[in-house]
Amino acid sequence: MKGRFAFWPERVAKSAFAIPYEQLYEEGIRGIVFDIDNTLTLPDAPADEACRELFRRLGDIGLKACIVSNNRGPRVKSFAADVGADFVPKALKPRRYGYRRAMELMGTVPENTVSVGDQLFTDIWGANRIGMHSILTKPLVFLDEPQIMLKRLVEAPFLYLYRRKRRQSEKQ
Repeated sequence: MKGRFAFWPERVAKSAFAIPYEQLYEEGIRGIVFDIDNTLTLPDAPADEACRELFRRLGDIGLKACIVSNNRGPRVKSFAADVGADFVPKALKPRRYGYRRAMELMGTVPENTVSVGDQLFTDIWGANRIGMHSILTKPLVFLDEPQIMLKRLVEAPFLYLYRRKRRQSEKQ
């Protein structure tokens, strides 16, 4: 998005379950791109009833949803089938491919689509690169695979600067 640092989300939320999706719909959003692990569920865990209920709620609102994950096909396909969503496995986020494919599946464009995820360097950067709205969620757990833990350490200064900038703008 113009005027926003590449790694900064447009918004932040405590979790994917705390986002005001009805408000997003009123703002013109029609498609939601979700990461799976540490955003919707614990790493490698199946969809639970809270996930299924969230996707039912999105459908009731009129929002389309697509799972875009760097995970392999079987994991993503199984989760998406359980919640009734389209999916793009091996998306290679932050590359644009997965986001473009998700929008094709949902029939949306960047201006009316939002990406929801827990990582700056994949979920947020990827969405911002394509001009999509972005919402960063807190990870469900902080202890994760070593490469994810390393990413979180590298993300920390960017998050600090983002929060500081946000506090400064709120004071004005």
